Amino acid sequence: MTTPETLESTPINARRPRWELLVLLWLAFFLNQADRQIFSVVLPLIRQDLGLTDAELGLIASALVWTYGLLVPVAGFLGDRLSRRNILGFCLLFWSVATLFTGTCSSLIQFILLRGVATGGGEAFYAPSANALLGGKYPDNRSLVLSIHQTAVYFGIILSGLIAGYVGEHYGWQKAFYLFGGFGIVLALVFFLRIPKDVPRVSPVGSASAWREILGTAREVVRKPTVVLLTLAFGCMVFVNVGYLTWMPSFLVDKFGLSLTDAGFSALFYHHAGAFLGVLSGGRIADQFARTRPQTRLYVQAAGLLLGAPFIYWISQSATQAMTYVALFGFGIFRGWYDSNIVASLYEVVAPSIRSSAYGLMLACAFLIGASAPYWLGVLKPTLGLSTGLASLSGVYVLGGILILAAASFFKKDALTVAETASSGFS
Repeated sequence: MTTPETLESTPINARRPRWELLVLLWLAFFLNQADRQIFSVVLPLIRQDLGLTDAELGLIASALVWTYGLLVPVAGFLGDRLSRRNILGFCLLFWSVATLFTGTCSSLIQFILLRGVATGGGEAFYAPSANALLGGKYPDNRSLVLSIHQTAVYFGIILSGLIAGYVGEHYGWQKAFYLFGGFGIVLALVFFLRIPKDVPRVSPVGSASAWREILGTAREVVRKPTVVLLTLAFGCMVFVNVGYLTWMPSFLVDKFGLSLTDAGFSALFYHHAGAFLGVLSGGRIADQFARTRPQTRLYVQAAGLLLGAPFIYWISQSATQAMTYVALFGFGIFRGWYDSNIVASLYEVVAPSIRSSAYGLMLACAFLIGASAPYWLGVLKPTLGLSTGLASLSGVYVLGGILILAAASFFKKDALTVAETASSGFS
C-alpha cells in the first residue's frame, strides 16, 4: 500500500489578513448549513403546493443525510491527498448550483435528486477538508478557531429560518432557494480568487491504491475504542439534530398556530443562540483544562449530551411558547458544549496524517446512523404525533453521553504521544 504523505503546509500569505481563511470558510459553512435548512423552513408551503405526504417530506430530508454519509469518507480521503482549497471551492460551487435549481422542483423524484443527492453530495466534501485546513493553519488556537468556525452552523440555521420563512411567505418557496444558491455561487468565485492553492507533495494515487488506503485508514481508527465510541455518540447526536431541524418549524406551526416566518425563526433562533454561547464556552473550558488532562474534551462533550437531554423532553411537553423557547435555549447551550469538541477530541487520538480521512469516516458513520430520523418522525407524526417523537429524542442523547463516558476510559491508551504527533509531519 502506498504510504500517504502529507499535503504541503502552505503558510498564510503575510500580505493577506491573518484571519481571511477563517472568515471565508465561516461564510462557506454558513451557507452549507443554511442551504440544508431552507427545505425544513418552507416545508409547509411545499406540502401545500405539491401535495406531498409527511413521510415523503421526511424521505427527502433523509435522502440528503444518506447521500452525505455515503460520500463523506471519499471526501475525507481526497482531503488528505488533493488541494483542500480546490476541494472546498468546487464543492461550494456545486452545492450552491444544486440549491438554486431546487427552486425549480415540482415532484418527489426531483426533490430527492436535487435536494437530496446533489446538495447532499456537494456538502459532503466540505467538512473534512475545512477542519483539517483550519487545524493545520491555526495550530496555536485550534479549539478556538474550530469553535468559531462551528458558530457558522448556528448563524446559518437561524438566519436561513428567518430569511427563508419571510421570502417563502411573501414571494414563494422557490425564491428562497434562488437567493441562497446565488449567494453561494458568488462566494465560491471569491474563495478561488482570495485563497492560494495548497500543493500536494505527491501525485494522487490510483483507484485501487485509493481503496486500499481508505480501508487501511478504517482499520487504523477502528483499532481505537475511543474513536469507535465517539463515532457512535456522534451518530446519536446527528439522529437528534436532523430530526429536530427537519420537524421543529412544523411542530410550532401545528402546536401554537405560528406563521411560517415566526415558526422558522423561533424554532431555530433560541436553540442556536444558546448553542452559540455553548460552543464558545465549551471550547474555552476544554482548551484550558486539556493542557494537563486531554480527556477533559470528552467529559465536556458527555456533559453536553447528558445535561441537554432533559431540555429536549421539555421542548416536546411545554404547554406555552415561552416555556418551549426556554427549553430550546437550554438544549442549545449543552448541544454547543458537545459541538465545541467534536473535531478536537478526535484529533487527540488520530494521527495528523490521516485526520481528514478519519473525520470523513466518522462523519459517514454518524450521518448514516442519524439519517433515518426525519423519515421516522414523519411516519410517526400522523399517529403518535410530533410531541411523542421529539420526546423520544431525549433518550438518544442520554445514550450518546454514556458512550462518550465509556470512550474516556480508553482515552489514555489511544491518545497520541508527543513523539507521534511530531513525527507525522503535519502542522
